[in-house]
Amino acid sequence: MNCLKDKKILCIIPARAGSKRVLGKNTRNLCGKPLIGWTIEAARNASYVDRTVVSTEDDHIAGISKSFGAEVVIRPPELAQDTSKSTDALIHAIGELKKENYNPDYILLLQCTSPLRTSLHIDEALKMFIEKENIADSMMSLSKTAHPPYFLRKLDEDDVMHDFLEYDREKYTRSQDFGDFYEVNGALYLVRTDILLEKQILQTEKTLGFVMDRYSSVDIDTEFDFMFAEYLMDLKVNKGMDVSKL
Repeated sequence: MNCLKDKKILCIIPARAGSKRVLGKNTRNLCGKPLIGWTIEAARNASYVDRTVVSTEDDHIAGISKSFGAEVVIRPPELAQDTSKSTDALIHAIGELKKENYNPDYILLLQCTSPLRTSLHIDEALKMFIEKENIADSMMSLSKTAHPPYFLRKLDEDDVMHDFLEYDREKYTRSQDFGDFYEVNGALYLVRTDILLEKQILQTEKTLGFVMDRYSSVDIDTEFDFMFAEYLMDLKVNKGMDVSKL
């Protein structure tokens, strides 16, 4: 039950059937559960989430989602294409629930592809956001990059390397010299409902960053990602290891 200043926090999990790089990804077995099951359980076990809804166009995904205790909003096929935006699915789900006179204060977007994100991460992020809600419109989860972006290179037509970003090579010789950089890990997005409906975006000039460890931040986009997530989940579930400490 949500108890953060009586705010209604709606969790929406978008899950369509048309994954190209990892076929059947959202319902594929990961250490004894369909991938989507890990995210539904994380949302439902979070202390401050009011409702957990899966947005999908697929009956199979809908059935599995309900078996894990999630509500389901069936989205139209045109919102479940490769080119469809997550924000469109969110806005559609909000509209469907508004028919029940349910009007959440915040929307929590959780993607199925981050199975190592836990209810503890969700609670910590929500508490951090509410504490700073007077200065924030939204929040995104991040993980620290292993290397600064200045180490990226481009290749020309002759395979000659060029800097992606220019920098002082004499001043900056080690990765430590650059300081810390963070990338959006896709595990968690939080946005004020009014901001989402008005601007149809998740990031504004007042977006907070919630930092997660790299291992809990694994985002499944390829077969390699799935294998790595499976390895880490096995360490966590079957061997009792805290992967965040690796």
